[in-house]
Amino acid sequence: MIRATRPEAQAFLAARMETRQLEAGCVLYDKSQGFTHAIFPHAGILSLMSEMSEGRSVEKTSIGNEGFLGFTYPMGGLISTSRTVVRVPGYASWLAMSDLDEAMQRFVCVRDVMLGYSRAQVIQLMETVACNALHSAEQRVSRWLLHAYDRQDGEDFPLTQKAISEVLGMRRATISQACSVLLKSGAITYSRGKVSILNRNILQRHACDCYERVTAASLPR
Repeated sequence: MIRATRPEAQAFLAARMETRQLEAGCVLYDKSQGFTHAIFPHAGILSLMSEMSEGRSVEKTSIGNEGFLGFTYPMGGLISTSRTVVRVPGYASWLAMSDLDEAMQRFVCVRDVMLGYSRAQVIQLMETVACNALHSAEQRVSRWLLHAYDRQDGEDFPLTQKAISEVLGMRRATISQACSVLLKSGAITYSRGKVSILNRNILQRHACDCYERVTAASLPR
């Protein structure tokens, strides 16, 4: 998303960013933890999780190379409201919030891009609520895999069925059944913690309309 800003803004941000690896399962922020840095994934996927007192959890939203962690900050959200977990490994750039504040003050394009992404995330959050309530396991798995595919450079990425079950808040057996349907259709293959998207068009036919609505909301305006 930084590429959507003006060259002088990109240069300002690049000089102040630090690139780090994203390890699968790593917790970047816990709920109620204050934001110290905005995190911009270049590869990999972050899950913002809602966790219940009885131990169950479900993903509220996810972030890839289209956005940044800390998207509530430009709207006054100084504290994380979710536990953020690295779901698919990769790497990202860390930017101190003080530098983000300065960038938004100096460059109108930075403020506009940040606020635009924040609005897109609100739409994604609402669509996720509807999707979780109305759509089948097969549709929800397909939608999540499509978003993951869009954020990766290739067709393969490390992801276990256990991770998918945590993201979607469903039993492992339900996820396994849904993945078996997608496997038999020729949409995907998976083994030893790696998912491969064989045919994106088939996968999209198995997904719900939420995928297209979230994708449309995420496009630059």
